[in-house]
Amino acid sequence: MLYRAAAPKPAPTAVTELLVMTYNIEFAGARLRFFYECNGDRGLMTEDEVHRHLEGLAAKINQVDPDILLLQEADVEAKRSAYVDEVQWLLDHTSFNYGAYASQWKADFVPSDGLGRIDSGNAILSRYPIDHAERLALALSKEDGAATRYFYLKRNILRARVELPEAADLWLANMHAEAFSKDDIRVEHIRTFGSVMTELADQGYWVVGGGDFNTVPPASTQVAGFADDCSDARFENDDYTGEEHYLDALYASFQEAIPLGDYADDNTPYFSFTGDAAVGWNRRLDYLFTSGTFDPGSGLVHQSEARGGFDTLPLSDHAPVSARLTVQR
Repeated sequence: MLYRAAAPKPAPTAVTELLVMTYNIEFAGARLRFFYECNGDRGLMTEDEVHRHLEGLAAKINQVDPDILLLQEADVEAKRSAYVDEVQWLLDHTSFNYGAYASQWKADFVPSDGLGRIDSGNAILSRYPIDHAERLALALSKEDGAATRYFYLKRNILRARVELPEAADLWLANMHAEAFSKDDIRVEHIRTFGSVMTELADQGYWVVGGGDFNTVPPASTQVAGFADDCSDARFENDDYTGEEHYLDALYASFQEAIPLGDYADDNTPYFSFTGDAAVGWNRRLDYLFTSGTFDPGSGLVHQSEARGGFDTLPLSDHAPVSARLTVQR
C-alpha cells in the first residue's frame, strides 16, 4: 500500500547524503504494559493515548529529521490503537511526503485479549517519491499449529524504490524478524533478508536495508539472563544463546551503521531495546546495512539526551538507529 502526505512538504533538490533511520515504534504503545509483557494487563489504548504517544514519536523523528525512515510495528487499522492510521498520522506530522506499508498481522477479528480487528506491519517513509513497493512474505514458524498460524503474524520484508533528484534510485528493504519461536525460523528470516539485499546489489543497485532483527550482534557480551526478564510474561524470556553468528554473513557483505569493532569495544552505547524502562537499554536488536557507504562515525543509537539529544526510553521498547549515507550518482 502506498501513502502520500495530506500536504506534501518541500524536499531538497540537490542531495549529497541521506540520513536514514530505523525505528520499531511498538504501535505507539509507548510504555504501557501490554498483556504479553511482564506484569502487563493492557490490550487496548484510547484514542487520546495513541495521539499522545504519536506526538512523542513525531517529536523525536522531527528532532532527527531523517530523509528515510524504516518503521516496524506500525498500526493502520487496529482496535488496540483506536483505529488510528499511524502511517498516515506520522506522514502528516513530520517532514516525510511518501510512504509504503506492508501488513504483518492482519485479521478482521483476533479473539485473544480483546484485540479484535488488527492491521499492523512494516512501513517506509520518505521525503522523496516511492515509485515501487512490494511485500515479500517470510516463512512461517514450524512450531505452531494451523489455528495459531491463521491468527499469528505473517512476517515479511517490505521492499521499495525511492526516486532521488540527480542521483541513482535507492532500493530499501525493511524487516521485522521472528521474535518468539524457538525453531530456526529467525535465522531463516535473516538469511532471506540477506538474499534480498544481495540480489539487488548484484544487479548493480544501491540498497539500504534494516529493521528489528530480534537477535544480538556478534561480540555481544551478554546473550541471556537480562535484567528485564520476569516469570509472568506471556512468552519465554529472551535467550540468544547459539545465535551469535546469525548476522555474520550480513556484516561480511554489507556495511552496518555501527562498526562491529566499535560495538565489540563497548556494547553499551549501542543497545537499542529493553522490556523495562526502569532497567534501561540492555541489548541491541535493530540494524541498518548498506551496499553503499555510511559516513564514518555517523551511526548512532538514539538512547538518551547524551546519545541522540532526546530521551527515547518513554517512547517505545526500541531506540531508533540512524546513519548518514553517501549518495550515489
